[in-house]
Amino acid sequence: MDRATRKQRKREERARRRAARKESVLIQEFWNLPNMLTLGRIMLIPLFVWFTYDADPFYSLMAGVVFAVASITDVVDGYLARKWNLITVVGKFMDPLADKLIAMAALVMMVRLGRIAAWLVIVLLARELIVSGLRTIAASEGMVIAAGQEGKWKTSLQLVGIISLCVHYVHPLDLGFRVVTVDYNLVGKTLVYLSGAFSVWSAVVYFRAFLAMLARRGKPDAQNA
Repeated sequence: MDRATRKQRKREERARRRAARKESVLIQEFWNLPNMLTLGRIMLIPLFVWFTYDADPFYSLMAGVVFAVASITDVVDGYLARKWNLITVVGKFMDPLADKLIAMAALVMMVRLGRIAAWLVIVLLARELIVSGLRTIAASEGMVIAAGQEGKWKTSLQLVGIISLCVHYVHPLDLGFRVVTVDYNLVGKTLVYLSGAFSVWSAVVYFRAFLAMLARRGKPDAQNA
């Protein structure tokens, strides 16, 4: 058997092994519509950052549109995952990651443009790190800290506030019966400051819930008392 034939047979054998190899569970879980929407949300981040580099009214408006689309896909992919029973390990990892990445990118770019104070962004990002850390520790101990209403208010106010900050400029708004002039920067700042207050509140609630869980775990079982 010559050298060329041996190489050809080795290539064919490797091809057969690759064909027979099963895809990993994570790869199989990845290919569904909710996860694709989540991935699309992550891929919108460079486009959003590009729009926010130019602070003229048109690009600011487009940045607001991109962020709004990303926020809508967040709702849609969660709904579809629950409806079609497509809640996967990949989705559990990617969905909160996508949310935090685009929110962080938006807040950092708003500071760059001088549309919001840096200290407030530090508070908001610190809250996310603290809560994520508490959730990770709780999960490692088999505990689950449910999201409270104050956290949901924080998220809603922050999303609408960021969209308003992205638009930034004064634009007329047709209400149907009247046209009013809206200062979107003022609206955005107000909402994001309110979300900052809810962020601190929710972080305190999470921390108290975490300590309460630890205290309950430290007590002897009532049935064995």
